[in-house]
Amino acid sequence: MKPGAQHARTLAHRGRRLGADLQRRWASLGALWRRSLQLRIVVSTLALSSSVVFVLGMVLQTQITTKLISEKDRAAYIQTEISVKKVERELLGVDPVSENLQSKFASALAMLTAAPGANETETANNHTEAGVFTPVLIDGRAADPVATTSSSVGPFHEVPAELRRMVESGDWASQNTTVTREAGRTPIYVIGAPVRTAGRAVQLYLVFPLTAEQRTVDVVQSTLFVGGLVLLLLLAGIANLVTRQVVHPVRQAAEIAERFADGSLEERMSAVGEDDVARLAESFNEMAGSIQNQIQQLEEFGTLQRRFTSDVSHELRTPLTTVRMAADVLHASREQFPAGLARSTELLVNELDRFEVLLADLLEISRLDAGVADLSVESVDVRSLVDRSMSAVRVIALNAGVEVQLHRPDTEVVADIDFRRVERILRNLLANAVDHSEGRPIEVRVAEDSEAVAVSVRDHGVGLRPGQEDLVFTRFWRADPSRNRQTGGTGLGLAISLEDARLHGGWLDAWGEVGLGACFRLTLPKRPGIELTGSPLPLNPTGNAPLPPQAKALPPLAQEQERQTVGAGAQRQEEEL
Repeated sequence: MKPGAQHARTLAHRGRRLGADLQRRWASLGALWRRSLQLRIVVSTLALSSSVVFVLGMVLQTQITTKLISEKDRAAYIQTEISVKKVERELLGVDPVSENLQSKFASALAMLTAAPGANETETANNHTEAGVFTPVLIDGRAADPVATTSSSVGPFHEVPAELRRMVESGDWASQNTTVTREAGRTPIYVIGAPVRTAGRAVQLYLVFPLTAEQRTVDVVQSTLFVGGLVLLLLLAGIANLVTRQVVHPVRQAAEIAERFADGSLEERMSAVGEDDVARLAESFNEMAGSIQNQIQQLEEFGTLQRRFTSDVSHELRTPLTTVRMAADVLHASREQFPAGLARSTELLVNELDRFEVLLADLLEISRLDAGVADLSVESVDVRSLVDRSMSAVRVIALNAGVEVQLHRPDTEVVADIDFRRVERILRNLLANAVDHSEGRPIEVRVAEDSEAVAVSVRDHGVGLRPGQEDLVFTRFWRADPSRNRQTGGTGLGLAISLEDARLHGGWLDAWGEVGLGACFRLTLPKRPGIELTGSPLPLNPTGNAPLPPQAKALPPLAQEQERQTVGAGAQRQEEEL
């Protein structure tokens, strides 16, 4: 590679790095601007204050400059009026055709620059002095510039041509301009007036340097700039202090609210004084106390409800055992009974079987709610679990005329899981798919990656309406209560399956569309402690819907609401029994 190309690539790489660094810094500043209310208030205050200070400074500078120029103009006109009278007296008897005019002009200018007499001093002291000036006398009868220059006394070149034309017409005129002197560029104020003499057109010009006024304006500008800068810094400090007094309690309230939401229900704000912030703290504390009391009441109610469910389930086992024994005796002798009584015996045994399953599920859900459920982890080939689960539901699938299609890898799919719980999940998913398949085939797929294993159960039945993907895991919930079940489920199977998946640190997701069927996907980590970031299998087989978010544990209030729903469902189930 040529050195030039290598150098260009290096420069391009440095440019990209610089651009990325600037982009990161800009993003960080943007995030700070969005997060910090105090920063936004201080910057806004500085921006508005800068505008006010700038406008005020411009107005003050304009007013001061205008005042200086007006005073200079008034004093210059007074001085010019005095000087014109002196020059007229000096040139009153001059010969119109005299060739020694320049010496007369020089004598008149010397008289102007000499010390004033008593009368002039008294007159000048009655007005503001114009300051130092340089007089210029010009003979207006000269036709060309060379003659004019030879017929003038004083710095003729400092008088603007436009001003000379106005004075030659017989009017008084003045003009501000800038000339170049030994000290550099110097602002001057030139005022001119015609002088009446014996037959000659003479103009008198007084050149006033504006150096002192310029220094005054510079001092005013620097004072306004420094004063404005100091004022802005003071305003920034004041705005920061005032804003901090308001923002600090808000930040404190936000931090306390976050800790309160994390479970620290004893957190409270400190209320000092009687202002708005103190009233906010008192209102926040009252709200926090009310929420804490409600949560405690819900926890107590949930504990009582779980204990009631567990106790009732245990207590029902003894009479259920007695009823089961009597039902078995009747069922064994059903051939000796009339047809109607024999059929009643069979129905009694079937309902007792369902009742026993319901009691087992209630005991299991009560253990899950109490947090006493544990895992017996062992290395298992997930394919064998799928085979056992399919064998368990094969009879009901044959009775419903449903074909179960299995798609699995040829190699082992090993994971450290609880064999009993995962098998129960798969049985529930398969039984649910048979109930809603409408006689169409069911697809079961098994897949794995480096971190997780997944099993999906897809049916092509009635499907799910929008929003029912989460409701299917609610206890005792049914999409269509009028539908006939093939398995006689209790309404707790999917809820228990979801809790079993969470115990493993996994996901249990649902997808469905009306007329296209439904798909349930179980994703489990291969080893305990692995945090899932994805699944080896897609949830939506059609590919036209996004994957649902990761299953999360419900907050305490939602858990209590769900437990209340469970209690109501259990009560309805007991009333039906």
